[in-house]
Amino acid sequence: MQSSLIGKVEKAKAYAGERHRMQIDDLHVAFHGENSDHEVALHEGKWRCNCDFFVAWGSCSHTMALARVLEGMVPAAAVPELVTA
Repeated sequence: MQSSLIGKVEKAKAYAGERHRMQIDDLHVAFHGENSDHEVALHEGKWRCNCDFFVAWGSCSHTMALARVLEGMVPAAAVPELVTA
């Protein structure tokens, strides 16, 4: 392997451990849920999901899971307030 490529591989390893260097602006994910597949997107800092729960609440387990996986690189997904009766 060329020395210049070896240097790039080492730099990539270092960057992978420095998540604060990365900011994801747009993202599209095919999310394979327990009941069905969903399309999750992040566009201009706003989460979207095609599941029924997201439509009703503006957040869902799919967006919250991705926000946790990508923590520090994407905006936090909203957590719906619990309604108490």
